[in-house]
Amino acid sequence: MQSRGVALEEGKERSSQSKPLRPVRLLVLFFAICVVFSVISIYTVKHFGIESAITTVSSSLQPCYYEEPGGLDKWIRPPLSLMHNMSDKELLWRASFVPRIKGYPYPRVPKIAFMFLTKGPLPLAPLWERFLKGHEMLYSIYIHSLPSYQPQFPPSSVFYNRQIPSQISEWGRMSMCDAERRLLANALLDISNEWFILLSESCIPLYKFSFVYHYIMKSKHSFVGAFDDPGPYGRGRYNANMAPLVNITKWRKGSQWFEVNRKLAVTIVEDTTFHPIFEEYCRPACYVDEHYFPTMLTIQAANMLANRSITWVDWSRGGAHPATFGRNDITEEFFKRVHGGDHKCLYNNRNSSVCVLFARKFAPSALEPLLQMVDSKVLDY
Repeated sequence: MQSRGVALEEGKERSSQSKPLRPVRLLVLFFAICVVFSVISIYTVKHFGIESAITTVSSSLQPCYYEEPGGLDKWIRPPLSLMHNMSDKELLWRASFVPRIKGYPYPRVPKIAFMFLTKGPLPLAPLWERFLKGHEMLYSIYIHSLPSYQPQFPPSSVFYNRQIPSQISEWGRMSMCDAERRLLANALLDISNEWFILLSESCIPLYKFSFVYHYIMKSKHSFVGAFDDPGPYGRGRYNANMAPLVNITKWRKGSQWFEVNRKLAVTIVEDTTFHPIFEEYCRPACYVDEHYFPTMLTIQAANMLANRSITWVDWSRGGAHPATFGRNDITEEFFKRVHGGDHKCLYNNRNSSVCVLFARKFAPSALEPLLQMVDSKVLDY
């Protein structure tokens, strides 16, 4: 009996000594698991990075609004893409924003916006590439073509991805002026653009880029033709229903192809007064693209106009359209006539013999001899 009692007491003692060991074992196991997990985490971060994990977590915590980064850059950088989903009304409103303080708080380099109004291809693009080469920081390009046209410019071309959202435009109708305003409005979205030149696919430059740039940038006036034509193709197109907003004494006619500074470009895109009047009362045989801008700008800003265009055309052959020049017309003598002759004009209120910087109309067949004129320095660019 005594031995059995002693055995029972020893069993109880061993049992009571083993109980404290269980929490210790659990604690050791927990620390071992933590060490293993830490090693795995360090290995994962080292070899796979931590950004993906952070991105996964943060992506589920999106804010309920979008806020652009602060700073001046978001106001002065040009749009990353010319394509957008703004309506014309929204675009013109956005383009009419104007800083009220003169001067810029950063070293702004003014650019020329070359705006091509065309149905489709630009057959003279290689000539323009030669003209623009090396001056990439001083110009921008905008193309308004038919909406159905798909351009094929290579990525290396200065015309690559320079199409703007477009609509069908008809010669002699307000849709043509709307296309021009659309070009101006898109170009105004780049605050570095200071001058805006309207061109067609048949236009060419007559001088090298540096000469054209300084001639335009130093001009005190915008180049818009606006003259009073008393004949049937001038005042004869006037509709008395346009009075009193537009009186016949202010009715003007001019070339469709203009060169305007930023201030006048804003004046054109912000107009909501003259546009509906011209749209309603100036229809063929009143060709609105020859009267709307010249008349409106004569009424609103006559002192800012040079009252001439710097795009040369030849009307000597008669007809509703100027002469078109092809392969056989392109000679050195031809350009002597365009450059020189008896041209006299006012430039910054002084007499000048340089009166035109661009010329039209040139057919696609003229491209090869035009490039030869560049190579021979007849066209020096």
